[in-house]
Amino acid sequence: MANTNAAAAVKNIVNTPELKDKIVFTLLCLLIYRIGAHITAPGVDVVALTDFFRNQSQQSGGGLLGLYDLFTGGQLSRATVFALGIMPYISASIFVQIAGAVVPQVEKMQKDEEGRKTVNQWTRYATVALALVQAWGFALFTESLQGAIANPGFGFRLQMAFFLTTGALFVMWLGEQITERGLGNGASLIIFFSIVERIWPGIGTTFRFVQTGAIGAFSLVVLAAIMVAVVASIVAITMASRRILIQIPQRTMARGRMREAARSFIPLRLNTAGVMPIVFAQSIIVVPGAFAQFFPGHPVATRLSELFSPGTWWYVVLMAVLILFFTYFYTSIIFNPIDLAENLKKQGGFIPGVKPGARTAEYIDTVVSRITLPGAIFLTLIALLPTVITSAMNVPFAFGGTSLLIVVGVALDTLAQVQQHLLLRKYDGFMKKGRLKVRGSQAAGGF
Repeated sequence: MANTNAAAAVKNIVNTPELKDKIVFTLLCLLIYRIGAHITAPGVDVVALTDFFRNQSQQSGGGLLGLYDLFTGGQLSRATVFALGIMPYISASIFVQIAGAVVPQVEKMQKDEEGRKTVNQWTRYATVALALVQAWGFALFTESLQGAIANPGFGFRLQMAFFLTTGALFVMWLGEQITERGLGNGASLIIFFSIVERIWPGIGTTFRFVQTGAIGAFSLVVLAAIMVAVVASIVAITMASRRILIQIPQRTMARGRMREAARSFIPLRLNTAGVMPIVFAQSIIVVPGAFAQFFPGHPVATRLSELFSPGTWWYVVLMAVLILFFTYFYTSIIFNPIDLAENLKKQGGFIPGVKPGARTAEYIDTVVSRITLPGAIFLTLIALLPTVITSAMNVPFAFGGTSLLIVVGVALDTLAQVQQHLLLRKYDGFMKKGRLKVRGSQAAGGF
């Protein structure tokens, strides 16, 4: 029955020219991105670079560079022309979002069409600046690796900055084209395919561990069961929401027409912040290790690096605290209960038993604060899962909860958009009963 429904949905997609064109355009853009992901920037010894990343991954879980390499599909460790990926654009978008939360003028601009165009242009300029800084830093980093650069110097740094910045801007343009003319959020899909590309080598690595005896048959079954449970829980938490009942009374419209009273719901997502709290937390947790690399032999730096290395209790506790903090922090940035209450009041709607205006905003803020806690705890468990499994079972674990969270979230968002296109044309989608609701794209790349 499920196969029949899926086949019917695919047939409906083919019979919908607009949706089919969007999917074809999206796949073409992603194909171009993957082709560029295999073009190495000139002047770099890729073998020396990949060896360094492999050793870092084994010693400290990869650190910040490992996390960046994950989001680019391994391009950073291969020094491709798209080594920076979409991350400069996402970082710039996050900075602009934070500016909108703390600067009233920026917040006001984000609420009208012309202002949003200006803010988007600022985001592009910030992307160029971030890409230049990151490209120059990556050039300095590769020069510090023995044997990685044949001819180090100012000429190499300028060359690397040019190639990587140009590549980052082209990836940003591809992402914007996918968002505008394709299907789904372009930045999210680019990261999605970058992560998926690394899943298959991870599966192959796991089976090689089985062949060499590093992972036993029983451990493999347990890991497979954990993976299934994790994916199922991510799907459940990603789609979970707290629905607040709202009442819209009867109202006289233009030319004497009457709008009938109606009841609806405001869906408040359990995980509003998406994967960003994990990204922020991992970016900070690697600081002690980076500090130790910059000051080798320094007793304080060495001690901090040992305390907060992956697998220690200090690492687990600090990581949990950071994720909890950033979940609430990022949720407060991207979700504004005051604006929601004002819009509801303008439409004449209200929450039964709650006064419109400030009381409604307070009520919504209280509900969001309460449902954010289980979402934050879930993110903490997902982020620490590889560390816990590796320590408890003493087996190498190649799959991170962060990557699974991104992959599942983006897949659900894309399916929801396909579902919406089909339902608008009175077709049945992949979900026969329409249980897959359209989720609002999150800021900063739709995470």
